[in-house]
Amino acid sequence: MNRDTAGVYSRNIIRLQDIVIEGMHSGKDIPGGHEDGFFLAVRENAATNFRLWHLEDEARKTDIDDSAVADVKRKIDKDNQRRNDLIEEMDEGLASVMPAVTAFESEEIPLNSETPGSIIDRLSITGLKVYHMKEQTERYDVGEDHLKECSRKLAILTVQRNDLARAFDRLMDDLKAKRRQFRIYRQFKMYNDPALNPALYENKDQG
Repeated sequence: MNRDTAGVYSRNIIRLQDIVIEGMHSGKDIPGGHEDGFFLAVRENAATNFRLWHLEDEARKTDIDDSAVADVKRKIDKDNQRRNDLIEEMDEGLASVMPAVTAFESEEIPLNSETPGSIIDRLSITGLKVYHMKEQTERYDVGEDHLKECSRKLAILTVQRNDLARAFDRLMDDLKAKRRQFRIYRQFKMYNDPALNPALYENKDQG
C-alpha cells in the first residue's frame, strides 16, 4: 500500500469482498487479482471468512461422526486465528501510511474503539449473510412464506451492510483529517498456543 489512501473506501472493499465470495462459491480458490499489502489482507480476510462460514455449516451436520466434527472444529480454530491475524494486518497496513492517527500524540483526538480492520471484517461477514440470504429468496423447493421471510431479512441485511459501509467511510475521513485516532488491538488468542492453553501444556507435561 502506498501513501495514497484514496482507494481505501467501502465501495472498493465491498467490491473486492464480493469478487471473493462469488468466485469461491463458483469453485475457485481465491479468484485472480493483483492486490498487495492492505488490499491483499482484505482479500485473504474475505476468503478466510468464506471458509469459516462453510466449516460452521459442516460442524452442524448430524450425519457425521464425532471424529469428523472434531476435525472440522480444529479447522475452524485455525481459520479463526488467521482471521484475527488478518484484522491486525489490515490495521497495520493503514497505520503504516497514517502514523499520526495511531501515535496518540494528542489526548484531544477521540479514540475510535473499533479499528478499521474490525469493521472490514464485519463487512465481509455481512456480505456472506447477504449472499446466502439472497440464495434463499431464489429457491424453488420452499413455500411462499419462506421466500417472503427471507426477502424481508435480505432487505434488513442490505441496510445493515450499507450502514456499516457509511460508518467505515466516515471513520476514514475522520482519520485522514486527524479528527479520530485508533490503536491496533492485539488479540493474543491463547487457546491455540501450547504455551498458554493449560489444556495443551498440562497434557504435554503429563505425557
